Parts: sequence; structure tokens; C-alpha cells
Amino acid sequence: MEKAKISASQLFILMVLFELGSALLVPLAIRAKQDAWLAILLGMIFSFALFFVYHKLYSYYPNLLPTEYMQKIMGKGIGTILAFIYILYFMYDASRVLRDFGEMLLTFAYPDTPLFIANALLMLVIIYTIRKGIEVIARSGELLFIFMYILAVAGFILIVSSGLIDVANLKPALEKGLLPPLKVALSETLYFPFTEAIVFTMILPYLNNSKKAKVTMLCATGLSGINLAITMLINVSVLGVNLTERSQFPLLSTVESIQVADFLERLDVFFMLAMVIGIFFKVSVLFYAAVIGTANLFKINSPSRLAYPLGIIILFMSMAIARNLQEHLHEGLYTAKFVLHIPLFTIIPSLLLLIAFLKNRKKHRG
Repeated sequence: MEKAKISASQLFILMVLFELGSALLVPLAIRAKQDAWLAILLGMIFSFALFFVYHKLYSYYPNLLPTEYMQKIMGKGIGTILAFIYILYFMYDASRVLRDFGEMLLTFAYPDTPLFIANALLMLVIIYTIRKGIEVIARSGELLFIFMYILAVAGFILIVSSGLIDVANLKPALEKGLLPPLKVALSETLYFPFTEAIVFTMILPYLNNSKKAKVTMLCATGLSGINLAITMLINVSVLGVNLTERSQFPLLSTVESIQVADFLERLDVFFMLAMVIGIFFKVSVLFYAAVIGTANLFKINSPSRLAYPLGIIILFMSMAIARNLQEHLHEGLYTAKFVLHIPLFTIIPSLLLLIAFLKNRKKHRG
């Protein structure tokens, strides 16, 4: 483990930036139609139950990384395999988000630029940041968090000023009852983006006050959920359900619609800056977790030495995971959910908690 500490406020900021990350990019929960905002809030609420599981595991082993306490709970053999699977997942997820960035950049501004070049440029900056450690990542988050929210507030004011919002697009609410948004919440938004934050179990041991971990995680997830719900409310009210559904990047389409007094228009740069900040921190946190997890598992004294080789692997993975954007999005929505998200976010942590609870109860009795 790196000898570093971060504050509860820094953890809060990193979690918010992480959960907004690539979730702002896509038409999140649009299968629930005009009730997408409700599906997001329901997914956020359900994720709280899993955060209690992650936090309880942390409370049993506050000074250990998950890669260490998995071995204590499950034994050396099975625990090592599980830890390695999670490291691979963090790298895979980082590569997916990096691919999101490249596809967005090419669609938005640089259609003739090779995808590899776009991904490589961001990856070089992230590798440099990871080598500096978690404290530098957290301090960078504090600066850019304020900037991102200034962009968000300015964008919201401009959308309202443009008279783009049509509340009729949000009606009828709950047209087919609560079941459709509930299904979307349990099958999509619970896993993306909320319980992806399981990666922060790798960062909790760096928290300088462990008592603040639970409330920080819940508050960060709550703020992220409200922000994402508001974003989808705006997207649907401006574009309508059909256009939001068909758009690859609905928030970009919404921002492109802004026109105030025939003067302020083509404010795509708002969208671009916000997306770059969110994706930068999401990839950085996933990459950092993979680096310290690998260093811990294989007893490497200097985790920063792993930044270049693992970074190159993530870069090439981002190119290899899909042949085109449609395949990439389909894999994220359907394949990854059943193969990775349900077992890694739900089943395995719950099993680990059950075994840890039984072991700790025996110790107290003894």
C-alpha cells in the first residue's frame, strides 16, 4: 500500500466525479422512456444496500486492501484468484471508459483522427497522474470538481434561458405503472454507474478518518444520482423520448440546441470539458485500483513502476474490446451485466460478508 492519506471530502469528490463520469455521456435508463429519471433514482436507492455490504467488509478490515482481506476470508488460494479477477475487472472497466472517451472525441470534433491516438493521449496524462499517487489524484479532483459544477450550473441556466424545456415531453408519468422503471433500475442503473463504485473499496484504507466512510459513500452516491436524474429530465424534456433514445450522446444534442438571443450558441465545448473531466477521473480511479491491487497481490514494493505496463495494456484493451461503437455499447448494456456486474458487485461481496461475519463471530465467542 502507498503511504498516503485522503480526507472524507476528497473521497466524496472522487466518488461523485467517478459516478458521473461516462454516465453523463449515454442515454441512461432510457428504456424506462419518460420515467428514466425515476429509474435512475431507484437504482441509486437500491445501491445503498450494496454499499452497506462493502462498508461492513471495510469495517472488519479497515487497514487492508480487498486484495488482502479476500485471502483472509476465503483462504490463500481462492482469495488470490478472486483478487486477481477484480484487478482484471478494474482494468477492463477502465478500458471501456477510455473507449467511451475516444468515441466521443471522434464523434464530437475529430472524425479523421485514429481512435488509438485519441485514447493514447488521455492515457499518457492518466499514467503520469497515477505515478504521482492517490493524494495528487484527490487534490486534482478538488480543483476540477468546482470547475465542473460551474459548467453544469451555467449550462442549466442557458438551457432554461433558451426556452428549450418542454414539460409535456415528460408526460404521462408512470404511464405503465412503477414496474418498467423498477425493472430498468434493477437491471441497469443499479450496476451502471452506482455499484461500479465498488472500486472505492480499494481506496477506503487511505481515508484518514474511517468513521466517515459510510456517510461519505452514501452522500456522494445520493448527489450523483440526483445529478444524473436531473440530466435525464433535461434531456428528455428538451429532445423528447424518441430523439433521446436514438441519440448516441443525448447531452451533447441538448447542449447543441442552446441558442440565447442569436448570440450564445454552439456551446458544445461545455459538454466536452465536463465529459473529459468525468472520464479522466473514472479511468484514473479504476487504473489506480488495478495498480495498487497488482502491487499488493504480487508483493511489488513500488506500485508506480506498474503504471506504464498496465496503462499500455488498458490502452490496447480499449481498442480490442469492440469493432465499432454499436458493439461496444451492446456489450456494456447486456453482456457485461450478466457476466461481470451481477457476480462481482452483488454475489461475491455478499458471500464474503457472510463468511467474514461468521469468522468474526467465532473470534468474539472464543
